[in-house]
Amino acid sequence: MSERFREWVKKVGSGQHTSQDLNREEAAQAMRMMLTGEATPAQIGAFLIAHRIKRPTPSELAGMLDAYSELGPLLPPLPLARPLLIFGHPYDGRSRTAPLAALVALLLAVAGSPVLLHGSGRCPTKYGIPLLDLWLGLGVDWRGLELAEMGQILQATGLGFLYLPDHFPAAQMLMSYRDQIGKRPPLATLELIWTPYAGSFRLISGFVHPPTEETMHTTLSLRGVESWITVKGLEGSCDLPQDRTVILSLGQERLLLRPRDYGMAAASPPLPDFPLLIEQMQQTLEGSLTPLSAAVVWNGGFYLWQAGHAADLRAGMALAQAILAAGDALAKLEQLQAIRQQVGSQVCTSR
Repeated sequence: MSERFREWVKKVGSGQHTSQDLNREEAAQAMRMMLTGEATPAQIGAFLIAHRIKRPTPSELAGMLDAYSELGPLLPPLPLARPLLIFGHPYDGRSRTAPLAALVALLLAVAGSPVLLHGSGRCPTKYGIPLLDLWLGLGVDWRGLELAEMGQILQATGLGFLYLPDHFPAAQMLMSYRDQIGKRPPLATLELIWTPYAGSFRLISGFVHPPTEETMHTTLSLRGVESWITVKGLEGSCDLPQDRTVILSLGQERLLLRPRDYGMAAASPPLPDFPLLIEQMQQTLEGSLTPLSAAVVWNGGFYLWQAGHAADLRAGMALAQAILAAGDALAKLEQLQAIRQQVGSQVCTSR
């Protein structure tokens, strides 16, 4: 048992009127001790639930991310033509609405903006459809790669996926606590604003509750992150809804988008069973009209605009539609499949 960690549990868990916040270095040390196993399972579980009840401060989250930077994976700068777009989607996936991240990433890669996604497998507490399953359904398996190999694929195709069990097993080990305590701990917020890349990037993060947005912004400022987008997206993801005004922040600038102003007002596509979802994704990439098409154009158009590929949102939507109609997004997927297979063959041969 760690005596020091026990004091931090007491500090954050002593109740509404007497609990105290950790400073940034204390939070970093606490995260290091959880990642390295120096804290006991009982201490880790107690800390995570107490910290959720207290609510994490930006300084605490910044300290935890400091520990992530020290102990976790960090892609070195790559010779990319544009800043890397890092999307922070909730690891525990989607259970009500159809996820669009993989299709949006393909559109951006076609246009020339590289994209890094990150996640795990099925995760508590929601156990929804994770990003990994979407890629597997599209014929791309991101598992079993060294970090440098994933970076090689990213450089070649403009698409990358950091898989937590392979690239950050210490953080993956903490995933079981989320199920045991039955709630998302502050670690779930870290996943949305983690930036495991040493080069130039723009962070895009989803959130659900408005106080989380303000906490994210302050945390990112403390961490020296200069460029970000936060979006009140579907189920906390980066996917823009169509059935309500979209609340976004471009750095410190607030932006409200009304789908009806762009002819996009509709119910956000519901989540079908998984085989049908993959079929709809494939058909969308082929240029066919599907239940996902409008949402993909809406989302793709926004991110193409923000990445500098279009003068405004309408032009971005037109570009997204053109990419799909021409089959360029499907061609990008096929390129990714081929290069992943090639890298996988090299890996098997060398090992």
